[in-house]
Amino acid sequence: MSDREIVVGIIGTGRIGQLHTKLLNRFVSGVRVEAVCDVVLESAKKCAGIEGIKKYSDDYNDILGNKDIDAVIICSSTDTHAEMISLAASAGKDIFCEKPISFDVDKIKETLKNVENAGVKLQIGFNRRFDPNFVRVRKSVVNGEVGKLHMVRVTSRDPSPPPVEYIKRSGGLFFDMTIHDFDMVRFITGSEVEEVYASGAVLVDKKIGEAGDIDTAAINLKFKNGALGFIENSRQAVYGYDQRVEAFGSGGMVEADNVQSNTVTVSTAKEL
Repeated sequence: MSDREIVVGIIGTGRIGQLHTKLLNRFVSGVRVEAVCDVVLESAKKCAGIEGIKKYSDDYNDILGNKDIDAVIICSSTDTHAEMISLAASAGKDIFCEKPISFDVDKIKETLKNVENAGVKLQIGFNRRFDPNFVRVRKSVVNGEVGKLHMVRVTSRDPSPPPVEYIKRSGGLFFDMTIHDFDMVRFITGSEVEEVYASGAVLVDKKIGEAGDIDTAAINLKFKNGALGFIENSRQAVYGYDQRVEAFGSGGMVEADNVQSNTVTVSTAKEL
């Protein structure tokens, strides 16, 4: 890779777009955020102002048409991802896009073909594969520390649910949230799922149910290598973000807990 500065543009300045802008702008060397855009101009303007970025717009073409921009970070709503990826690829931009690419498998395949034909790079935001704790769990499975893998368990709970308007366009809990956990169990086991059973409920916010979604789920899995899996999801853990992984086998068990400032755990609705 060249040592020159990589110039990026951010499409979508909602919660995750603001986070990517902040991290790239403040903490990643060799990268410069040239411009941000959002269909809500005030959102783009606010994000740009906070980070000292001069260029902001409500039109993504301002980013795709900017020849100084090498890569785009796509943080727009899920229903726009496939189109944005294809347009960015046609513009010769390398691409990082939040998950998922699309709700439709055929559209995903078409989008990936467009990227391949354009000869650009594409990465989808499955960030947990890069978490050092989860990587260590994967290594324990690969190097045989846990023996023959019997079971994998993933606990995934968000601190609070997103706005209902977001949920209506997200594809639902399994597509929007559990997708990370489906990726994680495939990563940990190195195997594909051949059987799945899922149950869900509305226990956090009745408005989520009224929008046609669930906010709590339990998923049982069986993998091609014979191992079993379990995923549990909740849109709200009052004590904060909760991400844990466990792999159990014939030779032992490995687990990754939440990173804590100490080993004491207090679980309440109150902020300590």
